[in-house]
Amino acid sequence: MSVFRRDPAEVIAELESLRAADAPTHGGRVLSYVYDSGEHAIDELAGEAARLVQPVNGLDPTTFTSVAAMESAVVGFARRVFHGEPDAAGSSGSGSTAGAAFGSADDDSDADIVVGSVTSGGTESCVLAVKTARDDWRAARAGTPRMPRLVAPVTVHAAFHKAAELLGLALDLVPVDPATGAPTVDDLEARLGDDVALVVVSAPSYPFATLDPVAEVAAVCAARRIALHVDACIGGFALAFWPDDLPAWDFAVPGVTSLSADLHKYGYAPKGVSVLLTRGRDRQRRQYFATTAWPGYPVVNPTLAGSRPAGPLAASWAIVRALGEPGFVELTGRAARATAAVRALVDGIEGLRVVGDPTGPLLAVATDDGVAPDRRIDPHHWADAARTAGWHLQLQPGLVQRDGTRLPHTTHLTITPVTESVLPELSAALAAAADAVRGAPPIDGGELLAGLAAQLPGGADALAAAASGLDSEAAATLLAAFGLLGGAGATGALPDRLAPVLALVEALPGPLTERLLVELLARVVEPRPAASARPAASD
Repeated sequence: MSVFRRDPAEVIAELESLRAADAPTHGGRVLSYVYDSGEHAIDELAGEAARLVQPVNGLDPTTFTSVAAMESAVVGFARRVFHGEPDAAGSSGSGSTAGAAFGSADDDSDADIVVGSVTSGGTESCVLAVKTARDDWRAARAGTPRMPRLVAPVTVHAAFHKAAELLGLALDLVPVDPATGAPTVDDLEARLGDDVALVVVSAPSYPFATLDPVAEVAAVCAARRIALHVDACIGGFALAFWPDDLPAWDFAVPGVTSLSADLHKYGYAPKGVSVLLTRGRDRQRRQYFATTAWPGYPVVNPTLAGSRPAGPLAASWAIVRALGEPGFVELTGRAARATAAVRALVDGIEGLRVVGDPTGPLLAVATDDGVAPDRRIDPHHWADAARTAGWHLQLQPGLVQRDGTRLPHTTHLTITPVTESVLPELSAALAAAADAVRGAPPIDGGELLAGLAAQLPGGADALAAAASGLDSEAAATLLAAFGLLGGAGATGALPDRLAPVLALVEALPGPLTERLLVELLARVVEPRPAASARPAASD
């Protein structure tokens, strides 16, 4: 007798119907979140490899030895392409004391060797890098009551905000140049002190695709014996094979202590798989959690999770083995050519500008304030117009930095190898979207907010007071007033135009925005009321 109560084919058809409502993950029409190689065979290989290890538990590589073999191979590949091999510049055997994890130049055993782990994604890699640095800082200052600081440019990924909150560090964000998105070495150095457990720079940053000054910051950190993490989660596996000459940014730089890079991005593996590499065995061991203080099996975890799926690891292992470095060079070349073409297209659209000098397959687009107002293009209106034509760009809000300067609101584009194959259609769509919204002024979030507040009981005063705390029903009421939830608090679809939403994000107090977004996403996945019970069959 079958254990199924529904036909499996019917269930799969239901899933296919659900997937049909998603943004397309292949074909190059979504320029964020997805990293399409354009090669169906890579997806098939990844799927087959993941299915083969579906029952495997990555918790214990001594029981499932395939996990240890695959993780070793993936970490080894990452270590090689990020110049962490023993014979690479700045690593073991280089003779560079600054390259070591603050060990002796005469100690050739552990201090300078690069080791690592496979994690579930960039956020986990970043959190573990912060944990390692925090624990190392604490060990060197036993008994200190101070809270350590994490210093980074304001463009550092939000994963480090999460890490600081979870692990008890003070996050010290350094302003960047609004025109370029780049921090200065002097500004970062000015924030350093004995209470800094970690400095983080990006290669490149997500908001503006800026390659931070890794070598210069590393030299400053090494002189002060402060750990430096390079967050290469989004672009690391692209920059490693980028056809243009780049400043050194990985373990080729003495003083780089750790580095994170995601294989589910430009490693073309399925979500979620990332690597965290650390210089120095002893330092890397602080990443682990271990306990024998319970009557079960000894628990030793290199990552935050205990039981871990082996599928994403197997998929990335198979892709790395099948492509090799030549395959990555080819795919990265396609992404690089497409990036250059898209950048040239944006440069040729009057009213828009590319922010700064982006590195790798990302770019951010802002309004060109150097042209007359009637020729300017608001990047959020532009993204909305492109979306109506079936192209998904990512809207990014502006931000006022602590020095009072304002980072512009922008539209982010992630370019992948498949983009090269759709360049004619993409170019036409982006140009048409620009023509459709040229001269339309940006939405004034303050005016929009005032109009919405007037419709609420208590008006603007009630809205301002809401920033101090909301329960879920009050948050849902506000979301509904903003057009983000259906009637009676039921989940509703996002509006067709996202520019007004982003204008509200900029205008609302940060804590209130965050509380409302939490409520929105929580209600998106909240179970619907169960349907009425079926009537009993008639006798």
